[in-house]
Amino acid sequence: MRVLPVGDEALLVEVSSGDEAQALHAELLRRRADGSLTVREIVPAARTVLLDGVLDAARLAAELTAADVPPAPPRAGEVVDIPVRYDGPDLRDVAALWGVSEREVARLHAGTEFRVAFCGFAPGFGYLTGLPSRYDVPRRATPRTAVPAGSVALAGPYTGVYPHASPGGWQLIGTTDAVLWDHTRVPAALLSPGTRVRFVAVAPGVPDPVGLP
Repeated sequence: MRVLPVGDEALLVEVSSGDEAQALHAELLRRRADGSLTVREIVPAARTVLLDGVLDAARLAAELTAADVPPAPPRAGEVVDIPVRYDGPDLRDVAALWGVSEREVARLHAGTEFRVAFCGFAPGFGYLTGLPSRYDVPRRATPRTAVPAGSVALAGPYTGVYPHASPGGWQLIGTTDAVLWDHTRVPAALLSPGTRVRFVAVAPGVPDPVGLP
């Protein structure tokens, strides 16, 4: 673990993996909730966690540098269900990469519980983890200039849902009508770091999704 100062009141904690970043984020949230940590913002990313509004940055940096990242706690909280039609234009390519049928891609994806590791790229876009590493897929060699809002996509170890139409290079496997970002809603984002997510197949789709083997 490496702790870097960011100005006078912020720290950037670098860890070695996405799993460690998620575990550290959960631990820091727990400490803030029980009053043992005073910080304004805790923002996870792929392999870092940013703490902003730290009262004594030097003391906390020393404490974090000497600490071990505890294992992530069991997943808790309600699950956000996102209905999805597995009809994406890259579904066939993903099936070929996985060595399974298109129907099986849908069954595996809908049978997995995901967790929002971090958010970024666009307001409301969450990077979801949960699929085993053998299902990692590369980004497209040529990104699309326009990906429709509601596209359910894969890239590397992540699943994501495009909240707005935008350019993008992820593999599109489905579509949803769920609203990921609404500035009139509180909170505006449907997903936030740590949120548990499940994709529910709807017609045309897959009945009775099953878990991963």
